[in-house]
Amino acid sequence: MEEIKKAISQNNATTSDKRLFLLLVFFTAFLILSILGFSYFVPSVGLSALPDLVRWAFLGIIVAAGCFFVVIFGFLIAVIVLGRDVSIPYAKKLRSIAIKYFLPIFIVVGRLLGIPKERIQHAFVTINNELVLSACRNGRVPERILLLMPHCLQYSECSVKVTYRAENCKRCGKCPIKRLLELAEEYGATLSVATGGTIARRVVKETKPDLIIAVACERDLTSGIQDTVPLPVYGIFNRRPHGPCFNTQVDLEAVDAVLKEIRSIKSKSHQLESKISPLIYQSKKLDNFAEGLPSSNPLLTENMDKENQESSEAK
Repeated sequence: MEEIKKAISQNNATTSDKRLFLLLVFFTAFLILSILGFSYFVPSVGLSALPDLVRWAFLGIIVAAGCFFVVIFGFLIAVIVLGRDVSIPYAKKLRSIAIKYFLPIFIVVGRLLGIPKERIQHAFVTINNELVLSACRNGRVPERILLLMPHCLQYSECSVKVTYRAENCKRCGKCPIKRLLELAEEYGATLSVATGGTIARRVVKETKPDLIIAVACERDLTSGIQDTVPLPVYGIFNRRPHGPCFNTQVDLEAVDAVLKEIRSIKSKSHQLESKISPLIYQSKKLDNFAEGLPSSNPLLTENMDKENQESSEAK
């Protein structure tokens, strides 16, 4: 169990990842709210000659935009600090907006602060991993798991085409595909190898997974998470001992650890369901009995009628 936690923690958010993203969120919030403030006060001098209705409408737009950004940034700060989704209305929608539209802004702001793009993408993926596992532990237990691998994991001189159909692999052991196939079989997952985003999207559309465990570089994992949101994607960074996109490697222990963790969550969930189901059944049975008791018991109905009649005569 300790080995599983250690392997997962290597792909989960560290304190430095969270600090980095909180810095980006605060700095971006400061910039955007400052721009909104200037966008009202500066032109308001020129708007003074216009009717009050126009000026108030302009102010209303600025305030509404400010409130929207305050909600978004407050939501992001809460999610990053807690390490899980927060229970507020439209939380799923806010998270999708933040991932799709605010991550590019954070990357631009990071450049202003001298933070490399790859560092921000790395932190984003690790924070996302923590949220995905937290969601699995809190009710969104995945049944269909897709292991989505990049083509560059395959041995470069291999003559077998495993793209789209990993089962074609001859399992010679010269690349990680053999072990990944074994893991997929052991945990009942689907393994697919994609050469790019188009095939990856097609695989996701056809398999309709509840959870994707994807291996790729920081850039591809980031774009993949953005493309598939709100579908949960757990990202594992590939290793590039021979340079980008050539005979890349993956930490197979990390993949195994995540699958073990998901299986453990599923097992606990099923045990809980098996304990709750009889109680629900008994509760429904008692409700049905209580509802049907007066009409289904003639003796009791007759006694109740007599009591009612005696009560009426006494009055």
